[in-house]
Amino acid sequence: MNKKIAIVYDWIDKWGGVERVLLTLKDLYPEAVFYTSFYDAKKAPWATSLSIKTSFMQRLPRFIKSSRVLSALFFPFAFESFDLSDYDCVVSVCSAYSKGVITRPETHHVCYLLTPTRFLWFQRSLYQIRGVFAGLAAIFVRKQQEWDSIAAQRPDAYISISQCVAERCKTIYHRESEVVYPPFPLEYWESTLKNTSSYTSKVMMALRGEPFYLIVSRLEKYKRIDLVIEAFKHTNKRLVMVGTGTQKNSLNKKMSSNIMWIEHLEDRELVQLYSHAEALIMPQEEDFGYVALEAQLFGCPVIAYGKGGALETVKKDKTGLFFDEQSSTGISSAVARFEKVSYNLKRILKNTGRDWVQQFSTPYFVKKFTQALEKDY
Repeated sequence: MNKKIAIVYDWIDKWGGVERVLLTLKDLYPEAVFYTSFYDAKKAPWATSLSIKTSFMQRLPRFIKSSRVLSALFFPFAFESFDLSDYDCVVSVCSAYSKGVITRPETHHVCYLLTPTRFLWFQRSLYQIRGVFAGLAAIFVRKQQEWDSIAAQRPDAYISISQCVAERCKTIYHRESEVVYPPFPLEYWESTLKNTSSYTSKVMMALRGEPFYLIVSRLEKYKRIDLVIEAFKHTNKRLVMVGTGTQKNSLNKKMSSNIMWIEHLEDRELVQLYSHAEALIMPQEEDFGYVALEAQLFGCPVIAYGKGGALETVKKDKTGLFFDEQSSTGISSAVARFEKVSYNLKRILKNTGRDWVQQFSTPYFVKKFTQALEKDY
């Protein structure tokens, strides 16, 4: 595509599955400029290769930017303040506000939708403010919903990261969208596996061959890691948690002695955990689920909550199993069911795991995304 392209993202302050999309778009459109509300170079060193322009929010105090409530007051103004008049095409990669940029009528704006804004439209109970500020919070959410509904009509077309998100897009924003799964870096993970052949991590040495279940996740409210901690607290089963996030302090207080928590790991250490874990546990309703693909590539079955993107990235009774009740009891029951069929699931994954994951690999994303973008033109 011989067009001048801008890519807009909500905020750049972490590393996760979605951030891989930005790097792939950088490779696909090397001259693109990336617009975002604010950029934290210390928390997102991976973004140094991007040409980044930030909004006035970059100059706000850190305590405002680190609070999703306080920062929400500024986000609509931040994205509406960008001057994108020089661009032929704008791609907003959006889970919250970036779709709200204002473009010229002749500029083609495509939103790659990660999810409709979570705290406004679904899972609201996780973010609900109670007490004396409850009334003010309700007014704030209503005003944010009004802006979000208007902003959702600004893109000319939508591409969703999963069928689950496409359905939300239609229900909440009344917009149709094509589905293009995010890019999974298959070659990178396979090369990482090769580099672990003569390496044993400190974590694996500490486990001393003990069977363990695994969580790999950002520690945020909607991830529902608290349910897994509660499910394992009164058992003798080992749980290994990898990740950090805004809920790390509150979750740390709930942990028991059979739970090992590691905030950061090298990818080769993570590969070893995937390769030796009994299963990966995903208690949340995912929009897509990169971690499930990582686990399955290395022969690790997935025990997932049976809603959202997991239904598209995990094959029921082939590469994992699902539970319907999102509670500690539901997770405990699922683990008990898993232990009866774990041998068969691992055998199937050993033979078919790579083929299953390959359909989500980066070349497939590049082909389908460019086709969708050009078709929408």
